[in-house]
Amino acid sequence: MIPIGKPIIGKEEIDSVISVLSSGALAQGKFVQEFENILKKYCSRRYAIAVNSGTAALHLSVLALGIKGKAAVPDFTFGATAASVKLSGGEPVFLDVDKKTFNMDPAQLENVIKDVEIAMPVSLFGQPYDVDEINKMCRENGVKIISDNAQSIGAEWNGKRNFGDGISILSFYPTKNITTTEGGAVLTDDKDIAEACMLLRNHGQKERYSYEFPGYNYRMTEVAAVIGLEQLKKLDGFIRARTKNAKILSELIGKYVEIPFVDKHCKHVFNQFTIKTDKRETLIKNLKSNDIGYGIYYPSPLHSQKAFLSKSNCPVTETLCKKVLSLPIHPSVTENDLHKIADVVKKVV
Repeated sequence: MIPIGKPIIGKEEIDSVISVLSSGALAQGKFVQEFENILKKYCSRRYAIAVNSGTAALHLSVLALGIKGKAAVPDFTFGATAASVKLSGGEPVFLDVDKKTFNMDPAQLENVIKDVEIAMPVSLFGQPYDVDEINKMCRENGVKIISDNAQSIGAEWNGKRNFGDGISILSFYPTKNITTTEGGAVLTDDKDIAEACMLLRNHGQKERYSYEFPGYNYRMTEVAAVIGLEQLKKLDGFIRARTKNAKILSELIGKYVEIPFVDKHCKHVFNQFTIKTDKRETLIKNLKSNDIGYGIYYPSPLHSQKAFLSKSNCPVTETLCKKVLSLPIHPSVTENDLHKIADVVKKVV
């Protein structure tokens, strides 16, 4: 079986976990702090606040901004982006995406920029959104930015990992480019935002049993942190392997399906290799019969989901949901695997 995703856990991670478990110090402590320090340097940010999931990172970001109004969210993404807004008392406004990058379309944001308090662009599948255009638009209109980079650690826009304005979040779920089993982080250059997130993740406590305001238990464990420390050492190698596999597969199947577009301004880290095809169901059937994994990210627009029902006009998203299909290109995929995947695609198409 060639799985669509596979976390790579080595002896280093296992030994680190055993060491922490043997110590008995399992809750947030020195290893979480060390992980935060290395992470913020890697991402070129002043502060990193480690939490127990990417969803927690999104929720804390919205809460830290103290905004309960409307937030611009891409219609084509994972539900946690919009859920973090609703859970904080806000209202997601769903925007259509660019048909090439699958990311928030700046032209769609411009249509609603006067009505929203937050823009939440997503760097989907490992490719940054149009950072320059969206930052400029939000700056001119006093709109806050939360960059959902859950799938894009290590990605760059114009050579920079720091996208500039606002808050960024990361996820370390097992399917991401590095994992802490579950985990996430808030990244910011704003001291007040960082302090608010640190309080919110720990029950609102500035000191033990001294509550500034009601908070949450969104802390990262020491076990997760030591896994993350070892994974960070390997991240650049993982990205090189994903990029190499994406290039090989693109060359093999580029004549048969629409392969991922890569914006000239960005470094794509290929958390997913997502094609577009009119023969998705037939291709899935053949992938299954050849023990090849796949993913449909995402099968329906967020605005049509029961949790978020709203009247939104997003024709690009509607089309993408019917055509997208993600194929395996993670570091464990071999060149022989890529040729096997390509042969199935060629046969179907």
